[in-house]
Order: sequence, then C-alpha cells, then structure tokens
Amino acid sequence: MATMWRSLSKYICIFILLALSGLFFLFSNINILEQKLNCQAVSMFYQHQSNILLPEGPSPLDRNQSHCSQEPSPEEALEERDLLESIAWPQPQTHSVNVSLNQTSDPAHSLFVILPAGGRREWHVGDQLEVLVHIHDFQGRPKSYGGDFLLARLHSSTLGAGVAGQVLDHRNGTYSAIFPLLWQGSAQVEVTLVHPSEAVHVLRRIREERPDRIPFQSLFRSGKLSQTTVCNLCLPTNQRPLCNYTDPHTGEPWYCYKPKLLSCDTRINHARGPYVNHLLVNKEALLFQNGVNIKVSIHPSGSDSVIVLPEKKADVERSSMKTESTGITPSGYYFQGSWRALGGGVMRQFNVSSATQCLKGKVVYMYGDSTVRQWFEYLNTLVPDLKEFNLYSPKNVGPFMAVDSTHNILLKYRCHGPPIRFNTVIASEMRYVANELDGLTGGSNTVVFISIWSHFSTFPVQVYIRRLRHIRRAVVRLLDRASGTLVVLRSANLQALDPKVSLYNSDWFSVQLDGVLRAMFKGLDVLLIDAWEMTLAHHLPHALHPPPIIIKNMIDNILSHVCPE
Repeated sequence: MATMWRSLSKYICIFILLALSGLFFLFSNINILEQKLNCQAVSMFYQHQSNILLPEGPSPLDRNQSHCSQEPSPEEALEERDLLESIAWPQPQTHSVNVSLNQTSDPAHSLFVILPAGGRREWHVGDQLEVLVHIHDFQGRPKSYGGDFLLARLHSSTLGAGVAGQVLDHRNGTYSAIFPLLWQGSAQVEVTLVHPSEAVHVLRRIREERPDRIPFQSLFRSGKLSQTTVCNLCLPTNQRPLCNYTDPHTGEPWYCYKPKLLSCDTRINHARGPYVNHLLVNKEALLFQNGVNIKVSIHPSGSDSVIVLPEKKADVERSSMKTESTGITPSGYYFQGSWRALGGGVMRQFNVSSATQCLKGKVVYMYGDSTVRQWFEYLNTLVPDLKEFNLYSPKNVGPFMAVDSTHNILLKYRCHGPPIRFNTVIASEMRYVANELDGLTGGSNTVVFISIWSHFSTFPVQVYIRRLRHIRRAVVRLLDRASGTLVVLRSANLQALDPKVSLYNSDWFSVQLDGVLRAMFKGLDVLLIDAWEMTLAHHLPHALHPPPIIIKNMIDNILSHVCPE
C-alpha cells in the first residue's frame, strides 16, 4: 500500500507540473491569440460591411479643426482676390434674406419688353437688340434689388439660328438683355429665370458651408481584411487619424480617414458616397420648385420677336463700334443648325473622310470629366478605322484608348484627379491633369483636350482656382517646350435642373466656375470651346451631357483649328 501511494504521488507531481506549464504558456500567449481572433472577426465583418462609411455621416466642416491645404502665396492670394471680385454676385438686401415665398422673384408675374432701337421699330443685321426685364414677386409687386440668375437667347426656329444674350443686372429689380443681330429674318427673344436672388443666396451659403454634401470614400484592403472610410479635400482632425494623399508635385490635397486595422498604403479605389440630404433650413425648399422658380420662362409684354432687315452699308462701322463698346461679343451663333464662330477662322463641316484626313498622324490626349469623354466617344464613332483598345477599364470611367493604325491616329482619355464623382476609380488611375501635361512631349502632331469643372461645383471657388492654376502652369510649360501643340479648353455648359440637382450642380455654380476659367486662361495660346454659349444658343433642352448635334459642332470647331483652310 505504501509502495502504491509513493507511485501515485509521483504521477500527481508530474500532472501538477504539466498543468502549471500549460497555464504559463496560455497566459504568455493570450494577447497574440486575442488579436488573431479579433482580426478574424473584424475581417469577416468587413467582408459583409465593406460599404460602411466611418464616421457614419458627414457633418458640417469646422475649418479651424480640419486638415486642409496650405495657404496661397501673396501673389496667388492677390490673383485669387481679383478672380473672386470678377465673379462677385449681387447680394440680396439684408431684410430680403429671410422673406416669405410671396416676396421672392416670380417668373409668372415678371415680364420683358423689347426696347425701340434708337427710337424706331426697325432693326438691321449688325444692330443690337435690347430687352428690358422687370422682375416682380408672387404678389405682383416690382422687386427693388437684383441678384436673380437670368438667361437670355435670341433664336429663329425656321432658320435654325440662335445666339446667347448678355444679361446686365441694374440691381434694382430690372435687367437688360442685349443681343447682336447676326442674321436676316425673324428673331425671337427668350428670357428664363434660372434661380431667384433668394435661391442664389442659399446656393452661395451651402457652397461655402457644406463642401462635403457629396462625400467621397475609399476602400482599403489587405488579404481578407477590408474597410471603407470617408475621404475629401478637407477633413476634421478631431475624429480619427488621417491618411495624407496630397500630390507631391502640385500640392493638391486629398485625405482619407485612416482605417483602424490597415495602413494608408492599402487603399484600393476612390468612389462617390451617397448625397447628403436635408441641406435646406426653414422654408428654403420653396425657393427650388419645378415649374415655379427653377428655369421658368418669363413672358413678354407685347411682341417677343422682331424682323431683322439686311445690313445697311453706311451702318457697318457704326454697328461694329457699338458692339465693341458695350462688350457684347458672343463667341459664335447657330445658323441653319451649324455653329459659326466669331473672331476666328472659317468653320468647316467634317464628315467621316475629312475628319480622318484631318486627324491623320495626330495624337489626341483628353483629360477631365465625362463632358470631354463625350468627345472621345464621338471621335471614336466618327472615324471608322479607330479601334478601341481594351484596357479593362470600368465603364464610363476609363482610362480609354483608341488606335487607327492605318492613318496613324491615337486617342487617349483619362479622368482628372480628385475630387471626382465617378462611381469607382482605381486609386492608381487617379492622376492630376497638370502632372499628365508635364509628361507630354508635345508638338505639331499633338492635340490636348481639357475639360474640368462639373465635379468642383460643390466646393468653394478657391478650390477650383488652385486646380486651374496648376493646370495653367503645366500648359505654359508644354507650350514653351513644344509651341506647335494645340491645347483646347472646354468651358462649362448648361444642364437640366430640378430641386435636388440645383443644390449640387446648379448652373449658378457652373457660371461662377466658367468665369474663373475664362479669366485664368485669357491671353494664353489656347482654343476655348464655348460650351456655355453653344448650349444656351441651341434650341434643344439643356443637359449635363449635350446631345450629339452640339457635340458635332464642338468637334467641327476643334478640327477647323487643327486643319484650317
């Protein structure tokens, strides 16, 4: 019995020693095991929740607690101030900011009248036609202040003619719309209220206070672990650490919230997030109503049309001096459905054969948003031997490339860098236009198309100025080293508006950006395609992506400069 107890005690000691060793091993590795289990759990969670935005929803940005770009230099700040002054919009009177709908501009109660030309009812080609617009409120009372956003067009459906008018705000509730008379025959006036001044005041506020109303996001992934976080030009620093993707060459800022369990270099893509709602306060929604105060025609008092007689030879010098002195010089006009540019070379009409011959031996680079992608698609369809090379790019995103080996033609399209609202862009494919231009050799066989405006409508104008400044510098460098390069800039264009689109992509945002673009590239050896006037002067409805007939006229304009007569 004693022998058995001694043997059992020996095994008990061995058991206790093994148990203690196991406990020691468990405690020494508990942190590693816990971390592994947590990572596996988080990985499984994010596989099903990879579209979650963190934080859950964007909030108004406090610039004092946000990480944004560096301040401009003194020279840049001076230019910025001058540019902002050049597009300054009349502010409504203090007492008119919070007025009721009945006291705001009503196109149904407003009217316009064609003024006599020099006290006579006779107009000739080369004269100017002036129209006086009276804005009234919903109670029929005349407005006493300006700031309304109006468009004016002179057109003739029988002649397929149209030209944009210039609207002058007298800041007392009246406006002048001035048109050059460029064709003989009938000419009908059309005046449209895009937004009342009270709505413009709201648009200005949300542009400055809510640049995050269209959020962006990026997917980060490493192995089975993935996470999606919020990105933007400017992000609050008091919520979580940031990943800094500021471009080292241009200094263009871009930030994303850092994923909790992934590094910043695991970013996979860039995408647009869901639009932010509830931007309007109190009764501001009443200022944005279809058929009431968004792009509604103003009716004439009396006739809305005139008959234009042939030009008087004795009045040629007088009328041209009159046009120049008042600054009414449109970029062109439509006649018989074709755009006729003013102040440039002869406009040609290009068909399949002539377009192919014009582009023979040319390399065409296209940079920007979807409005310049339309040019790629049009040319790719027009020139029959162009074959699109499959780069396995996402549809409508790019990059795209088409080759005509028979005629030695190459077309390439690439979208601009952030901010860009495409659904999904591979992170490595997001490149800034200025950097792409610096990589071009250029020369007489090189044509460059640039269109960049629409995706900047939700940001303060200073953001757009900074982007154009970098592009302008790159254009100057390109033309310095290869003066034969043709650089083509595309302006903004009008589009269809409704209450929602107005808050994110209103024509008022676009006209402000368009003014900056024209001012910043004025005097440079570049070709401006005036998409604003080409969509305003045309009879077809406005659209973000203009219809094919307008695109054809744009391409004819460009090719007329590539291959002048």
